[in-house]
Amino acid sequence: MDRLTAMRSFVEVAHCASFTKAAERLGLSRLQVSRHVNEIEAWLEQRLLHRTTRKVSLTTAGEAALVRCEKILHETLELTLSSKRHTPCLSGTIRIAAPIGLTQNILLDAVELFIERHSAVSIQLFASDQFAQLVDERIDIALRYTDKPADNLIARRLMDIDSVICASSEYIKQFGEPKQLEELENHNCFLHLERTGWEFITDNTRRIIEVSGSIKANELGVLVRAAQHGKGIVLLPCDLANPLIAAGSLQPILTDYVVPSTCLWAVYLSRSYQLPIVRQFIDFLAEHWSEDIKLLTQLESG
Repeated sequence: MDRLTAMRSFVEVAHCASFTKAAERLGLSRLQVSRHVNEIEAWLEQRLLHRTTRKVSLTTAGEAALVRCEKILHETLELTLSSKRHTPCLSGTIRIAAPIGLTQNILLDAVELFIERHSAVSIQLFASDQFAQLVDERIDIALRYTDKPADNLIARRLMDIDSVICASSEYIKQFGEPKQLEELENHNCFLHLERTGWEFITDNTRRIIEVSGSIKANELGVLVRAAQHGKGIVLLPCDLANPLIAAGSLQPILTDYVVPSTCLWAVYLSRSYQLPIVRQFIDFLAEHWSEDIKLLTQLESG
């Protein structure tokens, strides 16, 4: 039994939740994929998948095996591709999902530079503040702000990005500038739909301040524009905030308090690693973004 091939079939079935879809993606017959999974189960002496006529799902043993198989395939592919990382002629298409603000402010510049170096490469960008479904949307790389990437994905840390509380000078002139965290409760604070408060670090402990406001949105650009119009206060990652601070449309407030930085990761499925351009692009981003993004005013003062 070719265990690596069998692992790839098992991993693909686990991601697709379907033997038929996995077979299509792997270019194999459904019978071959089914045989591979049976061989893995016989080798491990454990049932890895629940099979019904309607769906396929992982058993508890299957969940543990998936993580191990992903890691083995990742390391095997890295070894295979290590000699190809600097190949002069890359070609193909990369499908990348990333937050809208990140795409507009720093990712697009990196993509353009990469394409200048590798003219036979094309890149499809899917900009959204919602997490893309890597399998269903056939995403090769997703860039995500998260403290801990999902266990079923392979991840590489790209950089840390500071965050900052911002408001326009017009808002501050009309409503005053909060100096203490507790004062935020009396201000119009714009929130992402997934948040109920803002986190700060005080006395080496994390503290969440519950805030509220007239606008919530699933896209930071909407909140930015509302804040620029002088309507409220917003929490932004510094890759998005720094250009606005430099232009004078927003200004940082409550800078005596530390907002936890956010880690930016490149996440992908093991099969994406088989494409040299995927590995090359992630290496390129890691080198291109070798420094963390700090608050603009901190960089100027330093």
